[in-house]
Amino acid sequence: MTGSASPARRGPLAIRTLLRLVGPALLLVVFLRMKDRAAVLELLSSALGWHLAAAVALNFASVHVKVLRWTVLLRARGIAYPVKSAWVSFLASSYAGMLTPGRVGDVLRVQYLRRDHGVPYAEGVASVVVDRLCDLYVLAAFVALAIVRFREVFAGQLAYLTWTTMALTVLGPLLFLFPGIAEAVAARLYAKLARGPGAETGFSLFLQAVRGAAVRGLWAALPLTLLAFCINFFQGFLLARALGMGISFYDVGCLLAIASLLGLLPISISGLGVRELIYSLVFPLLGYTAASGVGFGLLVFAVLYLFIVLLGFISWQLDPPPFGLERKPSLE
Repeated sequence: MTGSASPARRGPLAIRTLLRLVGPALLLVVFLRMKDRAAVLELLSSALGWHLAAAVALNFASVHVKVLRWTVLLRARGIAYPVKSAWVSFLASSYAGMLTPGRVGDVLRVQYLRRDHGVPYAEGVASVVVDRLCDLYVLAAFVALAIVRFREVFAGQLAYLTWTTMALTVLGPLLFLFPGIAEAVAARLYAKLARGPGAETGFSLFLQAVRGAAVRGLWAALPLTLLAFCINFFQGFLLARALGMGISFYDVGCLLAIASLLGLLPISISGLGVRELIYSLVFPLLGYTAASGVGFGLLVFAVLYLFIVLLGFISWQLDPPPFGLERKPSLE
């Protein structure tokens, strides 16, 4: 679908774009309130050596595990999607998802499936939804551990708000798995992700595909999700070592779980700013300065997020996203 956005849609789009600037604004506030701002730059400039190189290289392993998880969920629905094609669509969607508001990245994955193999929108959207649910529930378990670990920070009303948000986040997606419950809510999500001619039909197939993928694919998808998170945590552990910090693997895992949760908030770009604010409060509990927390957060953002954007940009150039709906001609 082409053409400029209608005036009715420009308003919400502008609001979402402005919301994503809240995080960077918080980062600026944190910097301005710090007395040792130069320490952050000095810390980041010292992040050299094999620890940093290994953390960057592990991005390929992390992406590969996530791609395998997605192909497992697709195979659970009888869809054979080549790993190479899945790599391209996954990276391109990650690139778009990070740079744009809304769920544009997820929409692109559905479009790639549609173009490359003629996969119906309902099946494509269902695979992305279940893929996201795997991340959500494994992340929720790690975030719960992190909140308990850093209860000195997450105390009082903040603790109440955090646990309430966690409970709603965990219970809400279960609506997809039980027929007859809040079908209208699921319909809105489907309508948002499935766009284009013919995308408005097939909602019942979508729910059937979600439940089918969840039943047949989770046995393999959840362990792969756990492995992907562990790889990310090990990357964070290596980054801490690159900065000369002796933070334990458990604490790094808790820190990165919080970062992943913050990355889901629509008030920032992959948690930028919000993450550094929280880290500036948590790091003194670990025996480090607030500046160390900000520096670690920025390095995590650069290695775990910006590097994926770079890979996504390359994938975007090699195989531009299918904004049209034509199926790619066979090369055979």
